[in-house]
Amino acid sequence: MSEKSIKRLHPAQRDDIGELMTQRPLPGPYVEQIDPFLFLNHHGPQHYPPGNRGLPFGPHPHRGFDTVTFIIDGALMHKDSAGHESVIGAGGVQWMTAGSGIVHAEVSPPAFREQGGQLEILQLWINLPGRLKMTAPAYTGLQRGDIPTLQLDGGKVDLHLIAGAWDGSEGPLQSLTGVFMSTVAMRAGGQLHVPDLRARNVFLYVVRGAVEVNGDRADAFHLAELSEEGVALTIAAETDALLIFGHATPLNEPLVSHGPFVMNTREEIEAAIADFEAGRFQSLR
Repeated sequence: MSEKSIKRLHPAQRDDIGELMTQRPLPGPYVEQIDPFLFLNHHGPQHYPPGNRGLPFGPHPHRGFDTVTFIIDGALMHKDSAGHESVIGAGGVQWMTAGSGIVHAEVSPPAFREQGGQLEILQLWINLPGRLKMTAPAYTGLQRGDIPTLQLDGGKVDLHLIAGAWDGSEGPLQSLTGVFMSTVAMRAGGQLHVPDLRARNVFLYVVRGAVEVNGDRADAFHLAELSEEGVALTIAAETDALLIFGHATPLNEPLVSHGPFVMNTREEIEAAIADFEAGRFQSLR
């Protein structure tokens, strides 16, 4: 089968949020989305001293998409208007379906604020089709031990299977739209081969290290936009590397976004704003 290659590399653009070091490859100057993948913030890596103020993401609303949060280092405390609460540690993942509307807060737990420590967290937004944008909100928090690790290529590759299927194994999360999502830890010289990505758009972001795709190199803090041509994908690690690797069927629908709302039309955005301002999104308890 023909192999996919890198069409364009999108470097993460620095856009700090207060004290929080933040870099964002998506959207970027040359890419609005890799349908249905909309947005990625890469926070850190950085060290917080004891007595810090922690993450700045107090209560805020969302409608129309999923958020997937990867805790690489540190810990993240989640609380939302649907009654979900959790503290997820390093290696864990949070998957929230905002759907018809939710207010949530993502902050550092008291122990991290008191003691400090290393922090690195990434958040990815995944669009929902119009038929699901007003679905009921949902949330799942997974600790590192809840996520199966598949050892591939003779132990040189660890695929942490979050959502979807891989060679008979199933991730603990099943998205509403059949998204495959994983993090992949590779040792230098390791290879990850994906045989069939027909009709799927690939999300490939290099968190650490460097990899090669069909002769083209992608370094840390780069999103690799892959070619439409080709069916198979082989990722080879030039150094030890950590990746976010996912794929999904593109929605091919109109996209209108405004801050925390992602819908299909301007009218739907205006309705989301009006609903939030009128208090029809529940407040945090």
